[in-house]
Amino acid sequence: MDPTMDSTKHILNYLMPLLQRESPRLHDFMQRAEVGTIFALSWLITWYGHVLTDFHHTLRLYDFFLASHPLMPVYFAAAVVLHREEEVLGAPCDMPSLHQLLSRIPPDLPYERLVLRAQELFQRHPHACLARQHHKSIAIQSFSAFQRAASCQRPDAVLRRQRQEPAGDAAVTPLPAIGHNPLVKVAVWGLSATLGAVALAVTHTALDWGPEFLLRLF
Repeated sequence: MDPTMDSTKHILNYLMPLLQRESPRLHDFMQRAEVGTIFALSWLITWYGHVLTDFHHTLRLYDFFLASHPLMPVYFAAAVVLHREEEVLGAPCDMPSLHQLLSRIPPDLPYERLVLRAQELFQRHPHACLARQHHKSIAIQSFSAFQRAASCQRPDAVLRRQRQEPAGDAAVTPLPAIGHNPLVKVAVWGLSATLGAVALAVTHTALDWGPEFLLRLF
């Protein structure tokens, strides 16, 4: 057993991309509930020995995993979740309800069919493709957050917020007004226009990089 949970958490990262490829509806439902993949943690740590009640089923899965790729337990986890798709979709879309439902494996699962389905998933969705999909998903989420933050810093957005803000408190001492010298006004306007153009150029350039650029940063 590894001294840390890093390798197990890495393996769990393959579960959601598998579900997304096989059933986008189920994947999106679980994403909205923010259930994550912790419900399957004990499955992978003990090769399902901790959650199965029938010793023969445990031995069957051990034999299957020993003869398969090291990532086969997570493919089997995907097969179990997909088999229970209608049951999951019928549950409340919240984290506690789904976590409780998914963490308890029913005793009457068709294990031989699930073994075959796990093998089919492994053939249909190579783990290398799933890894790329997972990292790309992280990059897209990070880019979306950056895009939202950058849009709030656009000069037009800043001006709109300033117009929507209530008038300042009367206790605030106003700054002295700039003189009516036309040269001073032109200089201030020119500096503001230059800074605004630079900010827009930097923001739009960053937005054009897109997720593929950020993907290389992760």
